[in-house]
Amino acid sequence: MNSLGLFALLMLGATCFGVLNERLFKLPLTIGILLISMVISMLIMLINPLVPGYDLQHIPRTLLGQINLPETLLEGALSFLLFAGAMQVNLGLLLSRGKAVAALAILGTVLAVGLLAGAAWLVFPLLGMNVPFSWCVVLGAILAPTDPVSVVGMLRRLGLPEALQATFAGESLFNDGVGIVMYGTVIGLATGGVHSVAMTDFIVRFLVEAVGGGVLGGVLGWVALKIIRGVQDMQIDLLASLALATGTYSLASSLHMSGPIAVVVAGMWLATDTGKRAIPEHSRQELTTFWGLIDEILNALLFLLIGFELLEITPHLPNLVATLIIIPLSVIVRGLSVFLSTMPVHLKKGERGRALGVLTWDDPIGRSCCRGSPNACCSLSPRPGY
Repeated sequence: MNSLGLFALLMLGATCFGVLNERLFKLPLTIGILLISMVISMLIMLINPLVPGYDLQHIPRTLLGQINLPETLLEGALSFLLFAGAMQVNLGLLLSRGKAVAALAILGTVLAVGLLAGAAWLVFPLLGMNVPFSWCVVLGAILAPTDPVSVVGMLRRLGLPEALQATFAGESLFNDGVGIVMYGTVIGLATGGVHSVAMTDFIVRFLVEAVGGGVLGGVLGWVALKIIRGVQDMQIDLLASLALATGTYSLASSLHMSGPIAVVVAGMWLATDTGKRAIPEHSRQELTTFWGLIDEILNALLFLLIGFELLEITPHLPNLVATLIIIPLSVIVRGLSVFLSTMPVHLKKGERGRALGVLTWDDPIGRSCCRGSPNACCSLSPRPGY
């Protein structure tokens, strides 16, 4: 099947599942598509042994192999998804809550990775699974960061105060960079590529990828706005935004910097006063509509693929039990990491309880397809340089 046919098939599946969700479940679109695709995947896995001589999973596995979800996500869709979310964040409010965002994105993510790795390391032996601690850290680095794609869209629909939206969105958009630094540092140790990892390795990697990516994104975003300033053609503004999103991510990745952080910072320039002066109001409205549409389409396709990735996993009872245990553990660990990381910052008194509750919920369903099995997680995990 060629690329156009594969894209058409995915769009058809997302549309059908979306209609089914709207008529039966009334869940948010992406969650509904994810759950339906997961249920179908599990039904195929259950029925497959009952049909001797024919592998029901062969065709979907072949299609998934053509798509290569990790590469498709990291080399293409992620730049659009993060840019679409970042350009809707109020940068002024984000900077005003900078201490809370930094505490959550850096300290909170490190705590979540460490706590979840420790919990998984204690749980796996009880299930007869001999998983090295390094792989538990890799698991924590994959699961601890929140999902910026879902969080930003959900915050808009919930109608939370803008200051809280800025805190949640900023933490969600930036903590992936911290998580991937930890992932990239430990994955070599887990796979045997390196024999030891020092704290200096983590610090250097963080400075190069996270800080370097942020600086690169800031420079490219500023340059892009200077180039299009005064242009009254909406189509040029649209082309410039596409070039900024794809070019920033690609350049950062080629320089071994964090593409996600770079594209987030670049996208946030559009929400600054400089961005508002550079892009006329009518063009800004069209840009918002365009990137909102891109966000919804890619979200639907991404969650559809995540649900069907279950077919790539060979089910075993210990893995299933471990998954059921790790899911609530990850939520508990998330709550602890948020609470501990924000204690020095002290969110405003009236917001503390509600903020803790919302920040704790980090889309566990969307990540559940790889929980409990390090091998399964690696099939969906980001590659070094993310």
